[in-house]
Amino acid sequence: MRRKPRKAANSTGIITVRPKPGSRTRALVTFAGRTEEAAIGRSGITSRKREGDGATPIAAMRLIGGYIRNDHVTPPPTALPLRFTPKNLLWCDEPRHALYNRPVSAPFTPSHEKMRRDDGLYDICLVMDWNLRSRKRYGGSAIFFHLAKPGYTPTEGCVAVSLPAMQRLLRFMRRGTVVKVVR
Repeated sequence: MRRKPRKAANSTGIITVRPKPGSRTRALVTFAGRTEEAAIGRSGITSRKREGDGATPIAAMRLIGGYIRNDHVTPPPTALPLRFTPKNLLWCDEPRHALYNRPVSAPFTPSHEKMRRDDGLYDICLVMDWNLRSRKRYGGSAIFFHLAKPGYTPTEGCVAVSLPAMQRLLRFMRRGTVVKVVR
C-alpha cells in the first residue's frame, strides 16, 4: 500500500524552471522551497516553439499525469496520476499525422518517440500540457518532465532532473501542478 503524500501549502503548486546563469542548456527548478538542477533543450528556451527546434518552450504547462517503468524504479508516493509504461507505448511526433503529439501503440510507422527507452530517461516521464489540448501542427511535441542524463546533457526540449530530485518533486505534484518555464 502506497503512503499518501503530505499536501503542499499550495494545493496545486507551481514549479518554476529558469535558465541557470551562464548556461543555455541547464536550468534551476524551484518548487516547495527547494531548488534542483535540471537539463533543458539543446537550443535553450524559446517563446516560439517549433517541432524539432530543440528548445524548451517558455510557457506555463499543467501536469496531466505520467508514466513510470515499474520494472526499473519503485513508484514514489504522489498524488499525480502515474500509469505503468506499456511495452508498446510510443508518442507520435509526426506533425502531418492525425495522432500528432498523442500516445500511440507499436507498431507505428510515422515518426515517434519510444516511451520505454533503454537509457532510463523515461523511467519516470511526466506529461505536460504543451500543444495537447489545442494542438497546432509543427507546434512541438513530446515535451515531457523526465529524468536527466548524467552531467545534465541537453534534452530535445523537455525538462529533465535527477532521479532523487524527481522523487522529491513527485511528493508535491498532482494533476494541475504548473511547470512554468521563464526567462
